[in-house]
Amino acid sequence: MIGGTDMCKFKDTDLGIKKLDFGVKRGAMAVYLTDGREVIVPISMFPDIKRLSRAEREDYMIMDNQYFSFEALSKIYSVKDILKC
Repeated sequence: MIGGTDMCKFKDTDLGIKKLDFGVKRGAMAVYLTDGREVIVPISMFPDIKRLSRAEREDYMIMDNQYFSFEALSKIYSVKDILKC
């Protein structure tokens, strides 16, 4: 079961994902967190996402504020993958 009890803790704050944006910087993905912060990570950290077309990258879904995936991929990523926590 995917649930909120598995939230990533960062300085005693529960973090979740609000939105992804692939247009902020070439070769990067911006991840907007529920605490208001924006984290920019290189897409090269996620080879499966890097192989997606621009349109396929925009077809993402966020689940329980903790996980995200894409219609074109079967892999599910988490906020922990972004923050390495």
